[in-house]
Amino acid sequence: MCRCSQLEFAVQMTCESCADAVRASLEGKPDLGAAVAMVAGAGSIQGVVRFLQLSENHCLIDGTIDGLEPGNHGLHVHTLGDLTQDCKSCGEHYNPFGKQHGGPGDSERHVGDLGNIVAGPDGRASFRLEDDQLKVWDVIGRSLVVDAGEDDLGRGAHPLSKQTGNSGERLACGIIARSAGLFQNPKKICACDGVTLWEERDLPIAGKGRSKETPSANL
Repeated sequence: MCRCSQLEFAVQMTCESCADAVRASLEGKPDLGAAVAMVAGAGSIQGVVRFLQLSENHCLIDGTIDGLEPGNHGLHVHTLGDLTQDCKSCGEHYNPFGKQHGGPGDSERHVGDLGNIVAGPDGRASFRLEDDQLKVWDVIGRSLVVDAGEDDLGRGAHPLSKQTGNSGERLACGIIARSAGLFQNPKKICACDGVTLWEERDLPIAGKGRSKETPSANL
């Protein structure tokens, strides 16, 4: 028996009935919006973060970022989609209601406060977050920024705690762009490797194992 999740980003599933089950669960629902940010920074930092609006009050943020120092890194949506000075020109945290900085589960927080992602010993941070304040239609055209240090979620003693979470310099960033939704995006991250947007999560950014293998023909 095939066990199927209600929502799955990966295009490759274990059986056709899995795909059918997911499509059936979404059938008849309005397209609430999806977006993607291609994140890049100094050195080898790069990754892909996807946003999918599950309902009016629930947004799913799913991503993989490589090249980070192991440990916690603050993740925030910033007001401006301006990369003319790299991440320095992205503006402040997206904060339309004029609140203090906080954590994702706090009522007192910036809308753009997404907490921390954790990079493992290999420098890869793979994450899946669900947020009840972020709306895809509000953040398209803004930017996503990864910070050098851990976000203290507004609970620290540092003067920047209530402003930025004292999470250090901006390491990597990318503009949040409108995207096709689940099962709607056959576009490839790189035309040379055959990897689609929804397959990116489980593959290395480069090197062995990156390319989508094509079965050889039997002649």
